[in-house]
Amino acid sequence: MSEIVICKSVWKGIRLILLGSLFVIPSILILLKGAEEDKLICWLAICLFGLVYPVGLSIIIDRRPQVIINETGIFVRNLSDKVINWEIMRKAYIAEINKQAFICLVVDEEYELMHSKGRLYRSVVKINKELGFQELNIWLNNVNVNKEKLLALIQQAIHATPEERKGLLGSGKV
Repeated sequence: MSEIVICKSVWKGIRLILLGSLFVIPSILILLKGAEEDKLICWLAICLFGLVYPVGLSIIIDRRPQVIINETGIFVRNLSDKVINWEIMRKAYIAEINKQAFICLVVDEEYELMHSKGRLYRSVVKINKELGFQELNIWLNNVNVNKEKLLALIQQAIHATPEERKGLLGSGKV
C-alpha cells in the first residue's frame, strides 16, 4: 500500500533547546558569580526556560509517525486513534494563528466526532469553528513538511478515485 509518513522534525527540537539555552546558561553563570540580588530572577529563569529541555528532547526522541496519508485516508496522531477516510472529507484548507499552521479538514456533518463527545469537547469545537478552523485540524508546527504541497496533495486525493490516489501517493514526498 502506498503511503506518506510524516514524523516530527529533529531540527525543531534542537532549535527549541538552543533557544532555551540562551536564557538558562547566562542565568547559571550569574548564579556562579554569586550575585545575591539577582538570585531569585536567575532561579526563575532556569526553572522556566529549563522546561524546554524535556520538551525538546521529547520532540527529538519521538520518531513515531505524526501523520500517515494512505489510500484509505489520513491518520493524525493528535486527533484520534482512527483513520479519517477520504470518502467523508469534503475539502481542506490552511489556517494560521500566531504563525502556527494547520490544515483544516472539512468532513460530512454526520461523521463529526463532536456528536459522540461531551459538552466541553463540543464547546471547544464551536470556538475552533468561530476562529476559522474545523473539528479535524492537522497541526504542522512540529513536522518538517511543505504545507502548500501537503494541502495540494490532500485536495487532489479528496476528489480522486481510489486508483488515482494510489498514483498520487506513490511519489512518497511532500
